Amino acid sequence: MRTRFIDACHRKPVDARPIWLMRQAGRYMSEYRKLRETYGILDLIKTPEMAVEVTMQPINAFDLDAAIIFADILPLLEGMGLNLEFIKGTGPLIDNPIRQAADIDKLHEPDPRESVAYTLKAITLARQVLKVPLIGFSGAPFTLACYAIEGGASRNFTRAKSLMYEQPKAWHQLMEKLSTLVGEYLFAQAEAGAQVLQLFDSWVGALSPDDYREYAMPYSAKAIRRAKESGCPVIHFGTNTSGMLPLIKEGGGDVIGVDWRIDISDARQILGPDVVIQGNLDPVQLYAPVSVLKDRVKTILDKMGDDPGYIFNLGHGLLPTTPVDHVAELIHFVHEYSSKAQGH
Repeated sequence: MRTRFIDACHRKPVDARPIWLMRQAGRYMSEYRKLRETYGILDLIKTPEMAVEVTMQPINAFDLDAAIIFADILPLLEGMGLNLEFIKGTGPLIDNPIRQAADIDKLHEPDPRESVAYTLKAITLARQVLKVPLIGFSGAPFTLACYAIEGGASRNFTRAKSLMYEQPKAWHQLMEKLSTLVGEYLFAQAEAGAQVLQLFDSWVGALSPDDYREYAMPYSAKAIRRAKESGCPVIHFGTNTSGMLPLIKEGGGDVIGVDWRIDISDARQILGPDVVIQGNLDPVQLYAPVSVLKDRVKTILDKMGDDPGYIFNLGHGLLPTTPVDHVAELIHFVHEYSSKAQGH
């Protein structure tokens, strides 16, 4: 399938900037909220037909250039023996988190083709109905380790980083297991039909550059190398990474996602011309009046100019109360403005 999104991943010329949005399937859409009145998030994820239905909701509503399979990064940890539930108003909770080296020894090393077979089935089903490329994804080893150790979201990651500093051997053992699992999961998604793969390192900004180089980057790199054996382009995305973009690039990926905390021109200068950039509108700017939103988008598009390697996205995921009509305006404007700018 040749599309402007796939072409942009390979730095080929496109007729307009491709756009997709992180968390484009989710709570900001009334169709999704209606489903959630009856079903829990894990019910939707683990029922392939329903995961496909949610995946398709934004594709049916908007002129997006790619779909991303409806899933979550955390169910992958269940196959290792961690107990996951989503608590309303709180978010994900692991009730048997890793606390010591002995807990790491006990972790299973599952084949994702079995442990998350439902997501792989959803990918295969989604490909049968999609007319745009499908993105598969996984959490990065560091982010998954943080959830596994903290037991949920965290502000300072004191438990995870304490284990990292105090028991480095145990930390590296955990990361070795996670990087193998993540790499195989991404590869299996490509086998199932995903055409692009994204590694989400949501919490990596909690690390200093030196700590990232020592404790996280080798494991993201290992997972990405396995993913790339599928032949699919790989997107490497993290938040709060402005101070370590050269290391993120060194970790691998054909496309580097950047958040809104850096000027996109600076990101291009730091990353160099040989990788594609994805980003980087602040998700909260979708709450601004449409005229203000368009000005912000125009600024980003103008800065990227005719750069052949650029995909428009947000700097992180869509927020639950994002105005749906502003999402529609954003997508239309990116296509219309960039198409005119490139003479189409």
